[in-house]
Amino acid sequence: MSDNVDHLQIHGPVRAKALASFQARLASWGMTLPPAEPLLEDFGTDDFYRTGLTELWITNQIAAGYCGKYLFVFANQTCPLHYHKIKHETFFVLQGTIQVSLAGQERVLQAGETLAIAPLQAHSFVGLSDALLLELSMPCHIEDNYFVDPLISHWHRAIVATLASTAAAG
Repeated sequence: MSDNVDHLQIHGPVRAKALASFQARLASWGMTLPPAEPLLEDFGTDDFYRTGLTELWITNQIAAGYCGKYLFVFANQTCPLHYHKIKHETFFVLQGTIQVSLAGQERVLQAGETLAIAPLQAHSFVGLSDALLLELSMPCHIEDNYFVDPLISHWHRAIVATLASTAAAG
C-alpha cells in the first residue's frame, strides 16, 4: 500500500501549471534531480498553492529500512500539521527558507540547515520563499501520516481505507 501514492496526486491544469513552475525554479537554481515522477499534493483542500507540497521519491526501501525524497514548497505554501507514529525523519534544506512548527515551537530553517523530527512530534512547514528540502527517513508508509486538521484527516483516512480494501481484494 505504501508505494501507491497516485491517490494523493492532483491532476489537470493546476498540476500542469505547478509542475512547470517547479521545473522552472529548479532550472533557476541550476539543479538537476534524479528522474522521478513528481507527486503534487493538495491534501484534499483543492487549494494547492496554499496547502500543498511537491514530492520526488528517490527511494522508499521498506525492507531495508530507509527512504529518501525531495520536498518542495512554493513561497507561502504550507505542508499541514501532522505527525507519524513510527517514522523518524530528518530534513535538510537545500534551497530557500522555511518556517517549521515542531511540537508547538516555531523555527526558521535556511539552506544548509537540518532538523530531525522524532515520531509523535507534530510538525508542519511553510515556504518563506520557494524551498527545496531533502528528507531522509525511515520508510514512508502513507498510513503513518496523522493530520491535525479534521478535513485533511478525513480525506487522508478515506484514501488509506481505499488502498487497504484494494490491497485486500488483490
